[in-house]
Amino acid sequence: MTLETVLVVAAALVGVGVYGALSQQSFVMIMMGIELIINGALLAGVGLWAYSTGGSPKGQMLGVVILTVMAVEAALGFAVMTNIYRVRKADITEKTKRLRG
Repeated sequence: MTLETVLVVAAALVGVGVYGALSQQSFVMIMMGIELIINGALLAGVGLWAYSTGGSPKGQMLGVVILTVMAVEAALGFAVMTNIYRVRKADITEKTKRLRG
C-alpha cells in the first residue's frame, strides 16, 4: 500500500464525514460524521508518520492515544445527548434551539 492510497482513503473518510455532519439533523448522525472526520485526519497523520520515518512505532502509539481520547469524547458526547433527550425530549437539532432555561 502506498502513501497516496492511504491519503486518498483518509480524504474519502473526511469527505464522507463532512457530508454526514452537515447534512443530518440527528445528534447521533452528526457525532458519527465528526468521528469520521477525526478518523480520516488520524489515518492521514499516522500514514504520513509511517512513510516518513520508515515505520517507527512512535506514530502508531500516538494513533492509539488519539483513538483513546476519541472514545472518551464520543462517550461524553453521547452522555450529553442522552441528557438533552431526557430533559427536552429533543432528538434532532431543530428542537434544541434554546438550551438555556
